[in-house]
Amino acid sequence: MYGTYMNVATVTIGTIIGVTVGKRLKPHYKELTMHALGLATLAMGAQMFMAAPNAIIGIVSIVSVIVGGLIGELIGIEKGLNAIGEYAQKRLPNGDGSHFQQAFVTTSIVFCVGPMTIIGCLQDGLGQGFQLLALKSILDLFSSTFFAAAFGWGVLLSAGTVLVAQGSLTIAAGTLSGMAKTDPTMLAMTAAGGIILLGIGFRLLEMKNIRVSNLIPGLALAPLIIWFLINQGWYNYLVSIVNK
Repeated sequence: MYGTYMNVATVTIGTIIGVTVGKRLKPHYKELTMHALGLATLAMGAQMFMAAPNAIIGIVSIVSVIVGGLIGELIGIEKGLNAIGEYAQKRLPNGDGSHFQQAFVTTSIVFCVGPMTIIGCLQDGLGQGFQLLALKSILDLFSSTFFAAAFGWGVLLSAGTVLVAQGSLTIAAGTLSGMAKTDPTMLAMTAAGGIILLGIGFRLLEMKNIRVSNLIPGLALAPLIIWFLINQGWYNYLVSIVNK
C-alpha cells in the first residue's frame, strides 16, 4: 500500500499548490490550462485505445463501454458522484461552483484508469516494490496541480478515490498474479479506459458534456468478456479470422 499512500499524498499536495497558484492566474490562463489538459487527455485516451493489439479487443472495448454506459445510466453513477461533489462543495473553501463536480469526476477517472495503475498496484500488492506507483505519483503531482489551478478544490476529493481504487486493487493483487502487461484482459480494460478518457477530453474542451462516470462499468465488462472468450476457446479463433 506504500505506493497508494504516496499517490494520495502527491495528489493532495498538487491540489494545494494548484489552488494557491490558481489564485494568481488570470481567467484566460485557467481556461488555457483546462484546454491543454483536454488535449493531453484526448491524446492519452487515443494512445490507450490504439494500443489494442487486435480488432477483437478493440470491438470488445467499444461494446463494453456502450453496455457499461447503459448500466451506469440505470444505476445513476454520475448523479451519485455529483451528489458527493455537491455535498463536499458546501464544506470546502473556495469551491468553484461551475467546475467542482467536474473536477472530482474527471480527476478521479484520470488518476485511476490506465495500465500504470493496474500494473503498479499488482506489483505493490505482491511485494515486488512500488516503483511504478511512485512514478505515477510524480506524474499525478503535476496533473493535480494543473487540474486544481483550473478547477479548484474539487480535485482534492480524487485523493480519496485514489485511496479506495488503488488500495482495493493492491489488496486484490494476490488473485491477479497471473496477469501480465500483455494479457488480453488487461489490454481490453486499457482500451476501454482509453475510450472513457476521450470522453473526458471532450468535456474538458467543452465540446460535449458526456456523462463519462456512467461509462465506468465498461472497465469491468471489457476484461470479463475477453476472459469469457478465452475460456470458451473462442478468442484465438476470432483473432485468427480477423487477421486473415
